Amino acid sequence: MSSQSSIEWTETTWNPTTGCDRVSAGCDHCYALTLAKRLKAMGSDKYQTDGDPRTSGPGFGVATHVTALAEPFRWRAPRLVFVNSMSDLFHARVPVEFIRRVFAVMEQTPQHTYQLLTKRSRRLRRLASSLEWPSNLWVGVSVENDRVLDRIDDLRAVPAAVRFLSCEPLLGPLRQLELGGIGWVIAGGESGAAARSVEADWLRDLRDQCQLANVPFFFKQWGGRTPKAGGRLLDGREWNEYPQPCQPVVI
Repeated sequence: MSSQSSIEWTETTWNPTTGCDRVSAGCDHCYALTLAKRLKAMGSDKYQTDGDPRTSGPGFGVATHVTALAEPFRWRAPRLVFVNSMSDLFHARVPVEFIRRVFAVMEQTPQHTYQLLTKRSRRLRRLASSLEWPSNLWVGVSVENDRVLDRIDDLRAVPAAVRFLSCEPLLGPLRQLELGGIGWVIAGGESGAAARSVEADWLRDLRDQCQLANVPFFFKQWGGRTPKAGGRLLDGREWNEYPQPCQPVVI
């Protein structure tokens, strides 16, 4: 089932796939991996596939869920939808045909706006020409530090309606980003018991680069032991900018 989301930049989560594997530093304290273990123990049907313990964990093996494809058709009001908050659609173990089916659902429900985030930018770029791209799909890549800047170049090659960066958890400075072709930047600190701290100067620099490039900037959180522990104020205000003309819908 979909759920109303506590993630500040979206409204609803939709998980036609679940499970993943850690691939970079931003995955080290993955909230979804921890949550999947708990959901498996609770008997949730979607989280009974175990992943490789070296990179994944209990209940977090990659699985596709055909029944979930019907969910967006049942939502009456338009929604801003985060696709796969508990997975990565472009994981190597997600079949291309299933990715096409997910894209088809998005195309057939144009009243919703979909936000799809991946760390597998190379597969995203490689498959881009073989997919039918709906006009209501935003696609983003995670950019937690300067070691994964190549993901941005891959993203620029994708014909999404909006291309965005998720710099969360931000683990280092991102100086002199090339923001051409990028329509939105989200940034934030890490949360959880072992959360790594984010420096204010990293966030200010990223915000200032967005302002100079006229790219909407969204500051999600400072982070800490819990997601809301540090609040959301940066220099005395919240930064809740979205791409135009798509704005979040109040349900």
